[in-house]
Amino acid sequence: MPERLGPSLSKPLFERIALIGLGLIGSSIARAARHLNLAGTIVAVDRSEEVVARVRELRIADEATTDLVAGVKDADLVILCVPVGVCGAVAEAMRPGLKPGCIVSDVGSVKASVIAQVQPHLPQDVHFVPAHPVAGTEHSGPDAGFATLFHNRWCILTPPDGADEQAIERVRVFWSAIGSNVEIMSAQHHDLVLAITSHVPHLIAYNIVGTAADLETVTQSEVIKFSAGGFRDFTRIAASDPTMWRDIFLHNKEAVLEMLGRLNEDIALLARAIRWGEGDKLFDLFTRTRAIRRGIISSGQETPEPDFGRRREDKA
Repeated sequence: MPERLGPSLSKPLFERIALIGLGLIGSSIARAARHLNLAGTIVAVDRSEEVVARVRELRIADEATTDLVAGVKDADLVILCVPVGVCGAVAEAMRPGLKPGCIVSDVGSVKASVIAQVQPHLPQDVHFVPAHPVAGTEHSGPDAGFATLFHNRWCILTPPDGADEQAIERVRVFWSAIGSNVEIMSAQHHDLVLAITSHVPHLIAYNIVGTAADLETVTQSEVIKFSAGGFRDFTRIAASDPTMWRDIFLHNKEAVLEMLGRLNEDIALLARAIRWGEGDKLFDLFTRTRAIRRGIISSGQETPEPDFGRRREDKA
């Protein structure tokens, strides 16, 4: 995690930003936008009274409310930071409060479904520019956010056909200012790429941890006691928000199922190599995958430090 953000802007990019949903992503956007002076006014909207109260305590927004229509009123930019399964319902409910010329965006990990859900509910004079910041942790809630979450991480924009070019540019500049590397692609291509880089790995993690917990020959205490680094990494991923990931799999099922089909074929080949002692095939696979890990590190998306769950102050 970077130690600090860049300098704040002399003039806000937007006069008024409304963030719908103040979990990890929403609260991180609020913190970054405030620190960098990206908005004249930041409005936090959440259906939970408890979350709204906590946002006020943390002072990460100028206004906080459970009233969706009032919260988006007069906003120049509205960002949906809610599970992808409810984006359509939220768009429909907030429609009466959207002003002409407003830009609506989101942070969902699935794009084609979000576009299909949201776009029909938006007025003709409101611009829709979907986005996906590829960043996060296994934690959730307004306390989990931090301003540098998006620094040197990718943010993918998937504007639908006919989207306003000026609106796209304003959203691109917003995410660039927060520190993200911005890429633009089609929603369908995004969903296929994320299925293999994010969605299927999470599904595997949930399955591995669930299988270990269900094994009758190993007690729960032994699973925890003898957890090696690999299993610990799986449990971190499997601790992610259940509602968010349930919706991701249901709303990107075609791409996920396609990637799972390919994975099953590769696992069958791997099992055959192990069964028949084909060590050269195993060695070749592990060499290729090691190179991918090194490529991720060299691109700045990860560090080579072997944390293994240890606190930094424990390291000599």
